[in-house]
Amino acid sequence: MSDIDVAPIAELFKAMGDPTRLRILLTLMQQGERCVGDLAAAVAMSDSAVSHQLRVLRTLRIVHAHKQGRTVTYCLDDEHIRTLLRQALEHQEHSEGSRK
Repeated sequence: MSDIDVAPIAELFKAMGDPTRLRILLTLMQQGERCVGDLAAAVAMSDSAVSHQLRVLRTLRIVHAHKQGRTVTYCLDDEHIRTLLRQALEHQEHSEGSRK
């Protein structure tokens, strides 16, 4: 394990651990590719606030941008991100179930 650079992994989890970014990621996971306006409406934030968060996510290769004419749409970067989100949701459901 000592040969692995953990800093990029920590940055990934840090980015995904922010509630605003997590809501954006879950929206993309559940609804698929979306433009900034659609994401802003889904997470009840301004377009500029969502754009800022998407820039962070794009820099870390958590989301990917596609330009279609003048519209930029975003999606999860790859299946690994989808798997991490799915696992987190399953863990939460399991944790909530074991508390009852």
